[in-house]
Amino acid sequence: MTALIDALANDPLFLGITTTLLGLVVGSFLNVVILRLPRMLEADWQTEARELLDLAPVEAPKLSLTQPPSRCPGCGSAIRAWQNIPIVSWLLLRGRCASCKTGISIQYPLVELASALMSAVCVWRFGWSPQLAAALVLTWTLIALTVIDLRETILPDNMTLPLMWLGLGLSTVPVFVDMSASIWGAIVGYLSLWSIYHLFRIITGKHGMGYGDFKLMAGLGAWFGAMSLPILLLLSSAVGAVIGIGLIVFRGHDRNVPIPFGPYIAGAGWLMLIWGDAISGVTGVR
Repeated sequence: MTALIDALANDPLFLGITTTLLGLVVGSFLNVVILRLPRMLEADWQTEARELLDLAPVEAPKLSLTQPPSRCPGCGSAIRAWQNIPIVSWLLLRGRCASCKTGISIQYPLVELASALMSAVCVWRFGWSPQLAAALVLTWTLIALTVIDLRETILPDNMTLPLMWLGLGLSTVPVFVDMSASIWGAIVGYLSLWSIYHLFRIITGKHGMGYGDFKLMAGLGAWFGAMSLPILLLLSSAVGAVIGIGLIVFRGHDRNVPIPFGPYIAGAGWLMLIWGDAISGVTGVR
């Protein structure tokens, strides 16, 4: 183990290759989180609702991130070990189940590829350091939150809140910002979107975003400090506006159908993680 740590610390190429491969494996697990976590939350909500209504519980198979083993949704065939190799198995199977030929979503290799490439960028940015370990955790969490919000339009509390607490915890070292900046970042991050939400609701009578967006912004504020929030808001709003207008104009998206804002916040957060200093220099925000 000591020899491995020494190799990672002293050989940037080995560190990059190892971290990229780790990113592939983690990306495969992120697909499980993306698929199962919303279903687990829905089952919990239904159980709680039945308890509040004093209804008899409904027996259902227990679902977790590890159980039951993965199966094809089309034919129920068990997924073999070689069929779980990140990206490679999807290519070998040509995007179809080996048994029934049901199509396998391209989401799976895309998430794995994104996890690998973004992990490699983290190595390039931070090298062998405590910042690298923290950056990888943030990167993987933001990937999962992005895809979950795109699929389900939710940002689960059991991901956004731990992200905020971890950012506050890292500030005690500190890893990215000091404790004062982190605490104020969490407070102002939450209140910034909370205020915009209520102002929009008062003016239009509509709900412009969800509370998960507030918590995600609070989490990023905890990681990068209150001074990062103007840039995060500017980046996420600009990207969201461009993509939203594009969807309406070119794809006929119904403007009354909400577009998840979480992916844009997450994207802005990752850009801040990697290029925060450069962006701050360009915008003049410190």
